[in-house]
Amino acid sequence: MTASKHQRDEPTGTAHLDSTAQLMTRITSQLGTQLSHVRLDGSRRTPPQAPLTPPSPPALVVVAHGSRDPRALATVHVLLDKVREERPGLPVHLGHIELNEPLLTDTLAGLAPGRAVLAPLLLSRGYHVKQDIPAALATAPHLTARVAPPLGPHPLLVETLYARLVEAGWDPRPDARTRRTSGVVLAAAGSRDPDSAVDTARTAALLANRLGVPVVPAYASAAAPTVPAALRALAARGRHRAAVAAYFTAPGRFATQCAQAAPWIAAAPLGAHTAMARLLLHRYDTTLASPARPAPVQRQLTSA
Repeated sequence: MTASKHQRDEPTGTAHLDSTAQLMTRITSQLGTQLSHVRLDGSRRTPPQAPLTPPSPPALVVVAHGSRDPRALATVHVLLDKVREERPGLPVHLGHIELNEPLLTDTLAGLAPGRAVLAPLLLSRGYHVKQDIPAALATAPHLTARVAPPLGPHPLLVETLYARLVEAGWDPRPDARTRRTSGVVLAAAGSRDPDSAVDTARTAALLANRLGVPVVPAYASAAAPTVPAALRALAARGRHRAAVAAYFTAPGRFATQCAQAAPWIAAAPLGAHTAMARLLLHRYDTTLASPARPAPVQRQLTSA
């Protein structure tokens, strides 16, 4: 068969040249890629790595007591919102010891495995801090968690108490005569645990230094003196201008009962003050930074 004119006129080396050009292009591309990994001094460049996502911080679980008064739960939610504003990105959860949902055990059960800090929204040591919270934590073996100390005593609590007293009408710059006739009753819930009274007395001493007048701790239940008895004790010392400072985290029955006994001004509970949010974060931070306590040594009894 006779070849066509087009086939006779086509250069015989075209296919070979096309293959060579493609091969050179691939070689040049590969060489450029390899050279991009080498610095001018011949050392190898470290390939860029995708940015690492920082791990989530341990969860903060705020442990509230719980109350039948709906104002208490609303106050706690506002306080937790302030904590989140102070520390964006921190996982903040709420659990109650009793009376309100979510209960602490349910909150802990719903957390993903990992680290957590339980910060009691409680003002002193007592049964809830020593027994209830550790017992709830024991039901969550998937968590590596630690319990922070209660909020009190601490200067940030004193600043909150002072701010609430000023809001209620306390003169921040009293004259000498006013100081001689004034006093404060620090009204707390009360506990049968003697450590609770020690903590409350320390807060009272800090507040007395802040105000420059006597501050007497008193209790709504389970301990003495009562608020009326503390007010009478101040009056016996010539302190007839007596205020009641509400040493409660939120409104409730005890706070209302103590305020009704005030002969002059009664301050609002600590509530969702910014200093309270910062104190919760302080307890969280210091608990994470402090060394873990070793587990208690189990002693075995041997028979004689």
